[in-house]
Amino acid sequence: MPKTDYKDYYKVLGVSKTASADEIKKAYRKLARKYHPDLNQDNQEAEKRFKDINEAHEVLSDPEKRRKYDQFGQYWQQGGSSTGFSDFDFSQYGDFDDFIDELLGRFGGFNNPTRHGYSYRTNSSARGDQFGDFFGSQFQSPQPQQRDFEASLPLTFSEAFRGTNKQFKLDGETTKIRIPPGAKPGVKIRVKGKGGVNPMTQKRGDLYLIVELEPHPFFKFEGDHLVCEVPITPVEATIGGKIKVPTPDGSVMMKIPPGVNSGQSLRLRGKGWSSTDGKRGDQIVKLKLVTPTQLDDHERELYEKIKQYSQFNPRRDLENIKL
Repeated sequence: MPKTDYKDYYKVLGVSKTASADEIKKAYRKLARKYHPDLNQDNQEAEKRFKDINEAHEVLSDPEKRRKYDQFGQYWQQGGSSTGFSDFDFSQYGDFDDFIDELLGRFGGFNNPTRHGYSYRTNSSARGDQFGDFFGSQFQSPQPQQRDFEASLPLTFSEAFRGTNKQFKLDGETTKIRIPPGAKPGVKIRVKGKGGVNPMTQKRGDLYLIVELEPHPFFKFEGDHLVCEVPITPVEATIGGKIKVPTPDGSVMMKIPPGVNSGQSLRLRGKGWSSTDGKRGDQIVKLKLVTPTQLDDHERELYEKIKQYSQFNPRRDLENIKL
């Protein structure tokens, strides 16, 4: 039964869990009269409430059914099957997921999304369907499985590019790790033996740290490419030239060919992100044309001469545009 289908029969009848049989009967009769279909014709909500009230009364008025309901909650109907848990008190758990969480050892601090500055989440594959039909006619012992965890690891661009050492605490235990140079966003770093404890074998799984890069004012990633945007002047865009461009390990001179447009990309080969095998990728440089907003008299005179003598018309193809 899905969690969303769970019905608290005590709440349905408006009685406490310690209510006597007479109190349950009295509450049932009062609610049954109020929501009876004969008094609430064409009222679907009242009809649904009437069914829930009868269902709750059927269970809570029967001592054996009530005992199973108190013990197994929403799984009371399966409580008598040969699961091996007939004497186990499930009432301490809010629902079946809570029970599974504790059984699989997920209470090791990793379900706290902000613990020690790292956001933890369990590896869903570790849970899978290892319990099968948990409350079916026959319980199947789960196979021991490794309890792996995943955690996001924020790094600066500098730390990720050059590599760094990190340490943090997990449940009071200090863990030190080495981040190799060239870590990219989304890369998983495995830390052996730092995951959750398997309650069946008492062995620990692994911790996988997922690299997340903090924003940089100049560099960014687009897929696997390291990308940056560099402003150029109208003169540089027109006649070309050489400009200085920052790279992860220092500035280099880049040649701009004549006649480039704003938004055009150039490539700096071997100046991009380093990889774990030591090879360097390319850096993509996007050009952004920036016009001067303040000109002195001499500069303005030169631009006026260019305007006077230039035959270039970028809007020539628009002259014949009509609706």
